[in-house]
Amino acid sequence: MSERDTVLVTGASGSVGAEVVARLAAASRPVAAVLHRNARIVRNDGTVLRAGSALAGDIRRRGFGLSKPDAEDLSERVGVLVHCAATTAFDAGRAQYEELNVGGTAHAIELARRWDIPLVHVSTAYVCGLRGGVVTEDQLDEGQLFGNGYEDSKFRAEQLVRASGLRWAIVRPGIVSGARETGAIREYKNFYTVLKLIVEGKLRTLPGRYDATLALAPVDHVADVIAAAVLDFDSAERRTLHALGRDALSLREVSDVLAEYPSFAVATFVPETSFAEDDLGEIELEYYRRIGALYTSYFRRRPVFDTAHADVLLGRPSPPTGKEYLRLLLDHCLESGYLGVPLPAIEDVLARHDRKGVVR
Repeated sequence: MSERDTVLVTGASGSVGAEVVARLAAASRPVAAVLHRNARIVRNDGTVLRAGSALAGDIRRRGFGLSKPDAEDLSERVGVLVHCAATTAFDAGRAQYEELNVGGTAHAIELARRWDIPLVHVSTAYVCGLRGGVVTEDQLDEGQLFGNGYEDSKFRAEQLVRASGLRWAIVRPGIVSGARETGAIREYKNFYTVLKLIVEGKLRTLPGRYDATLALAPVDHVADVIAAAVLDFDSAERRTLHALGRDALSLREVSDVLAEYPSFAVATFVPETSFAEDDLGEIELEYYRRIGALYTSYFRRRPVFDTAHADVLLGRPSPPTGKEYLRLLLDHCLESGYLGVPLPAIEDVLARHDRKGVVR
């Protein structure tokens, strides 16, 4: 390993970034983490990590706002830059998307070029916009329209990376969700927020089609793909990698699984032509306008994401993310208290009866 074996990671305090740091550290790669608001790197299981060096920085500034001594030190040690930092909010303003997602990527490119190092850029599978059908990893500009400013900003950031002249690899996560074996997730946001409003009965009617598909991406699988792109960059170079599950989960399947849980409400999806905000009650209308409307474009799309490049890099197929995986996510949400109180297992009920002297 060369003297420039350190990996500089932006967004290291995020759910994905923290898992990437953990994998690189496990592979004995020194990590320098650029941290902004959050001073701690917390893994999905709650473990607090210590990067080789944690640096105060800001991707909105040239050179990430690093101090001159830090920048000079890193220029001699860093061999790869992993750019995870971005806003994933769907309700941010255009200026915020421009500053963080597009401008932050431009600053990452500039720094990688100055240090003459490769860049691993984290994008989103939804740069495909409103397109349906099979979406390959090599496709980018197909004249697509976008569902929100987030997708558009990540599309433009990818364009910058591809035109940079750098050695690059791009990783496109789907909808980041819980770990594939446990369902655990550190932050309940985006997909989880609208899910919570649905099962609590706050969003009962939504515009959408039952054959629309969601591309869930277990957070540990996303981190695996990013870390593999760093650790085997020669294989990943100039590749775009879809980091998501192999199953396209339809809204019909989501609704069927939700209906298995007695405590959950299940939303009704109606054609856009049949949906009218005026039909919603006052409280539901407020939830719809503030949150639900941000996600409705995902309830009418039918993309199927190819994962060939990612599968080859990892040497294994992408994980299953069908109905069984959704049940795993929901069970964890119940156990953690995010979606209310879980129903007791039948064994627990019977055990309590035994303690009270009830004979089975």
